[in-house]
Amino acid sequence: MSHSNMVVYTLISPNKDVHRKHAIDRITPHCTAEPMTAEEICACFMTPEREASCNYGIGGDGRVSLCVEEEDRSWCSSSRENDHRAITIECCSEDREPFAMNEIVYQTLIDLCVDICQRHGKTKLLWFGDKDKTITYEPAANEMVLSVHRWFASKSCPGEWLYSRMGDLADRVTERL
Repeated sequence: MSHSNMVVYTLISPNKDVHRKHAIDRITPHCTAEPMTAEEICACFMTPEREASCNYGIGGDGRVSLCVEEEDRSWCSSSRENDHRAITIECCSEDREPFAMNEIVYQTLIDLCVDICQRHGKTKLLWFGDKDKTITYEPAANEMVLSVHRWFASKSCPGEWLYSRMGDLADRVTERL
């Protein structure tokens, strides 16, 4: 399994499960809840005590880092089941609600989602906006589904700014696919 050629920095976290137990059929974008670079996103997941990681990080300047290879499960969304099937992406955001992201970060997120979908043979990215529907939905071979961290933990992640744009994210990615 390959990773995105958008990656400009790699620092692999020890916080992961080697090899997934499910095919990749979800993308779970997160907010960093503080301004960070691509390098800082990876660095914050290097201590085992943190017990967290992500597959990709998008810094405030739109640079992409690789923290956990796609073939491995990151510890990102407080749900082992979700993380086994999702590519998780930490996106640089402001440090308070609505955890807004700048246009460069958002555009890079769109580009990265397109890249992920293309490499995994997907032609549609779906957003249901409903935890139960998302969890029980069995995607067709050409579909990828968006999920969010807040559905699995008492957090606002990915923040109201991105949460309110999840439908737009799905639509823009699918249009490009």
